[in-house]
Amino acid sequence: VQLVESGGGSVLVGGSLRLSCAASGYTYSSYCMGWFRQAPESEREWVASFDNFRNAEYAESVRGRFSLSINKAGHTIYLQMNSLTAEDTAMYYCAAEVGCGRGRIVSPDYWGQGTQVTVS
Repeated sequence: VQLVESGGGSVLVGGSLRLSCAASGYTYSSYCMGWFRQAPESEREWVASFDNFRNAEYAESVRGRFSLSINKAGHTIYLQMNSLTAEDTAMYYCAAEVGCGRGRIVSPDYWGQGTQVTVS
């Protein structure tokens, strides 16, 4: 199983970025994908994810600014990030949880390598 992220970079405060995560190698019938982030000297935190019914959920810190979407095949997700602030600076990780149901991803089974987002 592989999760490959792309789309990170540097942007000015107030700017936008779109992250992508492509999944491959799945054999499970159901899994949920989403995003976590980790700022320097901070713990990794959940940002947003789909549940098994393709409902998107967001952390309070990003709700209204970030938006999740998914392609038809269900193997690629996107995180549109608008109105970025310096507090959004972090390494962003794509994650997948197998056998998920309703609600946010809690304990991912797979992680991507991460993509850096820097807002200044």
